[in-house]
Amino acid sequence: LIDTVSYLQSLSEFKHEIQSLSAEIESLKNPQTLSPTPRLDELREENAKLKYRLNILKRSLQEDDTDCSKSMMNINQRLQEVFGEAIRASCPELDNPPLAVTPNQQAKFGDYQCNSAMAMAQMLKAKGIKVNPREIAEKIIQNLSDNELIEKTEIAGPGFINIHLKRTFVSKLLSNLLINGVQPPPLASRKKVVVDFSSPNIAKEMHVGHLRSTIIGDSMCRLFEFLGYDVLRLNHVGDWGTQFGMLIAHLQDKFPDYLTISPPIRDLQAFYKESKKRFDEEEDFKKRAYQCVVKLQSKEPDFIKGWNLICDVSRREFQKVYNCLDIQIIERGESYYQDKMTEVVKEFEEKGLVEIDEGRKIVFVPGQPIPLTIVKSDGGYTYDTSDLAALRQRIFDEKADIIIYVTDSGQGTHFQVVFAAAQLIGWYNPQVTRVEHAGFGVVLGEDKKKFKTRSGDTVRLMDLLDEGLKRSMDKLKDKERDKVLTPEELTKAQSSVAFGCIKYADLSHNRINDYVFSFDKMLDDRGNTAAYLLYAFTRIRSIARLANIAEATLRKAAETTEVILDHEKEWKLGKCILRFPEILQKILDDLLLHTLCDYLYELATTFTEFYDSCYCVEKDRQTGEVVKVNMWRMLLCEATAAIMAKGFDILGITPVQRM
Repeated sequence: LIDTVSYLQSLSEFKHEIQSLSAEIESLKNPQTLSPTPRLDELREENAKLKYRLNILKRSLQEDDTDCSKSMMNINQRLQEVFGEAIRASCPELDNPPLAVTPNQQAKFGDYQCNSAMAMAQMLKAKGIKVNPREIAEKIIQNLSDNELIEKTEIAGPGFINIHLKRTFVSKLLSNLLINGVQPPPLASRKKVVVDFSSPNIAKEMHVGHLRSTIIGDSMCRLFEFLGYDVLRLNHVGDWGTQFGMLIAHLQDKFPDYLTISPPIRDLQAFYKESKKRFDEEEDFKKRAYQCVVKLQSKEPDFIKGWNLICDVSRREFQKVYNCLDIQIIERGESYYQDKMTEVVKEFEEKGLVEIDEGRKIVFVPGQPIPLTIVKSDGGYTYDTSDLAALRQRIFDEKADIIIYVTDSGQGTHFQVVFAAAQLIGWYNPQVTRVEHAGFGVVLGEDKKKFKTRSGDTVRLMDLLDEGLKRSMDKLKDKERDKVLTPEELTKAQSSVAFGCIKYADLSHNRINDYVFSFDKMLDDRGNTAAYLLYAFTRIRSIARLANIAEATLRKAAETTEVILDHEKEWKLGKCILRFPEILQKILDDLLLHTLCDYLYELATTFTEFYDSCYCVEKDRQTGEVVKVNMWRMLLCEATAAIMAKGFDILGITPVQRM
């Protein structure tokens, strides 16, 4: 989440400098210790400067400590820092010794485990040094510095180091979370991130493929935004090309007064099919369509207006989907990069990277399976040219540090070659700028075939979302929620369940794999589904309300009540809550969002174990009146709900107070 190592190093350097400056100041204060020299006045002046510098450093240190204390700590990362130092001290003869610290799967063996000793023994053996892994593990433990989080360590098996955390330390972190909320770690620097996602084609309906790109891309943006990055959400729509000549020609025929009266195009998909049929069957129409393309590319006003009309109809349809799914995105289609493509071709030519092949201008990138075609034989540009121009603009104009493309895995080779070409020409260094294709599999129907309607057509996205709304309302009525919720609450619950379930069903699968779309499974309130998690979250949120505990009381308790973790289920839940930063760091590294879904499900089930075993509120069996509130357990409920709420927010799911 941040470069904690470099932060702690700078912290250590600050403290060391403060100590040395303090010592120097003390020596300068005592004139008897100074030999009478002509430099005395100069040293006294230096003394004043050092005092000033010392005050600045102290202030800086206090500010850094304050910022850090509000943030959630990544316990795994902190353990890696502690063990990393010990490992390097134990085996200084090894360059880059392996560092492996992971959560322990079985509680009886401790909370975390360091598994580096065995790999280190193998590395030493390769150098001709034979050492037992247990001996290395013992050395590592001996070299552990004093720290705030480890209670004890044990060596198990061939050299595993089991790590037990201090309960007071975990309790303190939970109190910090309750007082300050779910805060991201401070960033070393605020990097610029560009995420290219959704990307439908103008004049065509959005379908389930666009659904995946839209949901996955939005969630990635939400993660980066929560962590404090500067995020640009881009919709690289297909709004340019030969198909627009065909559409404009058909527009001229069907609505000849389109320049003065806005054409009532209700169904753009049908309009597209009509024009395509004419393009395929009518030679005169085909010729006129090509002429329209030339005039559009020459930016003749009447043709630009026709193009804008078609784009606007599409945008309105796209926006219906984005409104339902709460998606914020900036459109910057292929047309945006048209003028920039000439510069790209010129730059590749000047670097001597262009070859002529049957009239085409192509670029061969060493080690890549296919060349890029940057100019067609008819002089037109291609997707290759467009994507190179977009990448160049994002690197040099946007000054992006991270650029992510969220499209189907079928485009993986294309992006691989585009990225390689950009590196070849020197646009970016992959060690400095992260450019990545986050591919995803296809959506399958319950018959395990590509998801289509019964007639074999592509499923319209709005139809799918409408069906989700209908089914979620049926589900809520089956559970008789319509009898306890107001009409407004019922409508909110309907949207929350419908769109939350559609998003979660996608995000809870590894994006690289295909997945089966099933309304019945996604609306099931058992197992790892949004429906289950939303109901669980609502139940957790209701505990304080049913016990008549006001929010102000809980806030005060967070500042004054220690979170006790004596019961094994309290301890298990507390540790699970605090793993949230580790989960986000993993997703930041691999962009696989199902990890967050798995974690939220684990958190919900761990909470259920805790709630079933540990009384939060004790009531009189006869009267039902509250006789005792175990406030530290109520705080564990609050901490669980806070993490779940932030997890939902990153996934783009909106929970409601009552369901």
